[in-house]
Amino acid sequence: MKIAILNGSPRKQNTSSMVQAFIEGAEAAGHEAVEYQVGKMNIGGCLGCEYCHTKGEGKCIRKDDLEQIMPAYLEADMIVFASPIYYFTMTAQMEAAIQRVYCIGKPAKATKAALLLSSGSPGVYDGAIAQFKAYMAYAGIEVAGIITANGADNKSEAKLAEIREFAKSL
Repeated sequence: MKIAILNGSPRKQNTSSMVQAFIEGAEAAGHEAVEYQVGKMNIGGCLGCEYCHTKGEGKCIRKDDLEQIMPAYLEADMIVFASPIYYFTMTAQMEAAIQRVYCIGKPAKATKAALLLSSGSPGVYDGAIAQFKAYMAYAGIEVAGIITANGADNKSEAKLAEIREFAKSL
C-alpha cells in the first residue's frame, strides 16, 4: 500500500516522533510511506476562484508547494494527516493543504485515512477530529484510525509503540 503522510507541523515538534513511529510500523508491514512536511511548505489557501473547475482542468491557478503534494493526493492508497493542535484545530498550513484539494474534489485512489494529533493539553481535539471525519465522509474514505497524544504522552514509548502497531495492522 502506498501511504502519503502530511505533517502539518511548521517546526520540529511532537508530531515528528509520531510520524516516524507510523513510518516504522508501515514499512515493517511492507507498505511504502512517504512524509510531506506540509508545515514547512509555502501553500496558500484556496481562493475559491473556480479556475480549477473551468480553464484549469483540475489544476489550481496558484503555483506553490501544493504541486509537490498533489501527486500524493492522486496516487496514494492511504493518506495520514499529522498535526499539532493550535488553538483547537490543525495548523493553518495543514488546513491549506486540505482545502486546496478542492481542485480535484477528493484524493483519487485513497480508500483509507488516519489522523495523528499532538497537543500540550488534553481535551482539545474535538474540532480537528470532527473536521477530519466530515472530510473523509464527503470523500468516501474510510477512517482507519485516530490517535491523539498530549503532554509527556507525545513522545512516550507506549504511545509510539501504539502508533507503530496501528501502522503495522493496516
